[in-house]
Amino acid sequence: MRAATLTAFGAPLTVHEVPDPEAGGGEVLVEVLATGVLPYTAEVFSGERRYPLEPPVVPGPGGIGRVAHVGPDSTRLRVGDLVWCDPTVRARDDARTPDITLQGWSSRGEGGARLSRHLHDGSFAELMRLPTENAHRLPAEAAADPARWSALGVHTIPYGGLLAGRLEAGETLLVSGATGNLGSSAVVVALAMGAARVVAAGRNRAVLARLADRFGPRVSTVELTGDEEADHRAMIAAADGPIDVVLDLLPPHAPSSATRAAAMTVREYGRVVLMGGVGMLGGADLALPYPWIMRNSVTVRGQWMYPRTANTGMIRLIASGALDLAPEQVTRFTLDEVNDAIAHAAVHSGPFDRTVLTPAA
Repeated sequence: MRAATLTAFGAPLTVHEVPDPEAGGGEVLVEVLATGVLPYTAEVFSGERRYPLEPPVVPGPGGIGRVAHVGPDSTRLRVGDLVWCDPTVRARDDARTPDITLQGWSSRGEGGARLSRHLHDGSFAELMRLPTENAHRLPAEAAADPARWSALGVHTIPYGGLLAGRLEAGETLLVSGATGNLGSSAVVVALAMGAARVVAAGRNRAVLARLADRFGPRVSTVELTGDEEADHRAMIAAADGPIDVVLDLLPPHAPSSATRAAAMTVREYGRVVLMGGVGMLGGADLALPYPWIMRNSVTVRGQWMYPRTANTGMIRLIASGALDLAPEQVTRFTLDEVNDAIAHAAVHSGPFDRTVLTPAA
């Protein structure tokens, strides 16, 4: 098969022939039709984000594909099925705290690194090997535009955070970092889940205007200034009532003070979910006040990616029409154009801008 390989951090990807992967027991082989190129991909491949990838590696976090081979343990999947390939791979030898790797992208701890050496390569290739449980069947209508459905790779992440925060229909959500690719996705996913109001907080005025334009009065926007106290007051005012859940999706370069300003807007008995990259590149600690958390019975939790069941939930939200993919701007690139796709994604990171690689096209 043909694949794009990262040979070293800081080097462009090389497209060349490599041996076809072979699926063993508990695995499937998928022909990759479409895979998203995330806006920060260039930062990963340059080494700036310090992801624990081990070159040479075929990168790429998940995608849409057709099943080319199934193993003997597969009872529902069939060759030819259209599937979403979830990159969140969990080790099978510890049900309570499994080691995790994001296939072709990242990992957590030494156990995750070991797992990533077994499932080393991702979706920037014509074929991809993955665990059977990571292939999720898609509805027939997804076949009309697999590239558009590759947005699952973005939308499922904040969906996992909203599930962790137990967002209920009719509640108010504050999204900290709402002008990024994941943050803007959190806005639309929360509305699809029935949120009564979403407070979208971020620095990019143009993106905030696009969010308000698309969703109307259910979305209130706050342009952050960097003044922690002023931003805190502005977010509370924008909610026009209690804030039930705060979801933080700020990137690694954001200061912890921005996360703290948002987190402390949550009501008594409210929930705060941390999913962003704040602190990964150094900087001050989050430092939420102990008395405030305790006396207000606030729940603060982290969430990396999402539970396996979130894949099915997200697919259903899209298939039902509750989350409409039609307004999204999709730009497609062939495998030979992979480096152009990476450059394009970096400057097209706004809400609902999707850069998609189509390896098997």
